[in-house]
Amino acid sequence: MDVVQIRGGKPLRGTVAISGAKNAALPIFAAALLTDEPCVIENVPDLSDIRFMIKIIESLGAEVVKAGDNAWQIRAAELDHVATYEQVRKMRASVCLMGPLLGRLRKAVVSLPGGCVIGPRPIDLHLKGFKKLGCAIDIKEGYVQMDGSRMKGSDVFLGGRHGSTVLGTANLVMAATLIPGITRIDSAACEPEVVDLCRMLVSMGARIDGIGSHILTIEGVKQLHGCTHRVIPDRIEAGTFILGAAVTRGDLTLEGVRMEHLGALLDKLEECGLSVARNGSPDSVRVDGRDLRPAPVDVITLPHPGFPTDLQAQMCALMAVTPGISVITEKIYPHRFMHVPELQRMGADISMEGASAIIKGVDKLSGAPVMASDLRASAALFLAALAAEGESWVQRIYHIDRGYEKIDEKLRALGADITRKNQEEMPAHFLPET
Repeated sequence: MDVVQIRGGKPLRGTVAISGAKNAALPIFAAALLTDEPCVIENVPDLSDIRFMIKIIESLGAEVVKAGDNAWQIRAAELDHVATYEQVRKMRASVCLMGPLLGRLRKAVVSLPGGCVIGPRPIDLHLKGFKKLGCAIDIKEGYVQMDGSRMKGSDVFLGGRHGSTVLGTANLVMAATLIPGITRIDSAACEPEVVDLCRMLVSMGARIDGIGSHILTIEGVKQLHGCTHRVIPDRIEAGTFILGAAVTRGDLTLEGVRMEHLGALLDKLEECGLSVARNGSPDSVRVDGRDLRPAPVDVITLPHPGFPTDLQAQMCALMAVTPGISVITEKIYPHRFMHVPELQRMGADISMEGASAIIKGVDKLSGAPVMASDLRASAALFLAALAAEGESWVQRIYHIDRGYEKIDEKLRALGADITRKNQEEMPAHFLPET
């Protein structure tokens, strides 16, 4: 098992290219199953989650081949309707196979995805939506068995306790493209990744109105055709590097960024004292944190266009070394604070009150062995280790490999002292007890 050794205290400087968005690419791969014609997907990040999705759709009968650098061609001439537990258990996003299977085959048997370390993420809104479209659903032995032979367009309300559901919206939209009638989705998620999916579906021949809003109207068509689609840049990776420049007092240029996807983060960083400016072209930005004297801020995570939950942990790392008291409240996944005990091991002064982290900024963090619990917690620990004095060892980095393409290589090119090693190379007193 790999670990990462980071010697902190070096500012990030230079230029970094932002990869394609994993959270856009995964449902887009699923959408390619809606047609028997080839779809070419470009700007796909090289990540373990992408490789898992490729294996899953191949097991359903699709042919997946490389079509160039960071590009894949998918053709589902034949398609099975059963996605087993062994396939689905490794990646929760595989639940977005339900929509394409129902749309194309009118039937699906998909394993329930199981638990998640950041808290409960049930698929009840997905199933509620499918039922509103006339799908018969039975859950047996951990599988959702779905009969969509009588599905037709209808009005669906997708709002939930913590806001709209991104994957639920993706699932409903994909199914609705090929079922008869008109489907109107109220309280649809409007995240950039949902917009990207809808734009791909339109290029395949789907009829979708209201893209980018909370109300989507889909008129079903008889069939969709192949297309070539380029995945949007990863706004969460971009936000992580921006916060990396801030926490290390660095100077970074990011290439391949859409600032319109980062409004809530940029607003909070401006309040914090950090300016992010376009750098000569629409997709290039510069972040200069060399003279930053950050101010504390209050942050509440909300569905887009609010502050992203996927940047909450990284913001905690910055506020941990920001003078004053900051409050970060998690409204999407209230249990998503597994990174806090690890930041405390590095000297962060953080206390929890319900779904809020009360952070008293300290002068410096100290390097320590820490354990990653999930993807974004991993990113927060990387940022904290880059800013800390001394040496840190981040364990369970397979989490970060799920969502950040070549993260250690990118950081090393920016001046970070970071090395990927085997766990046995850790100092003996850092190794976990067996």
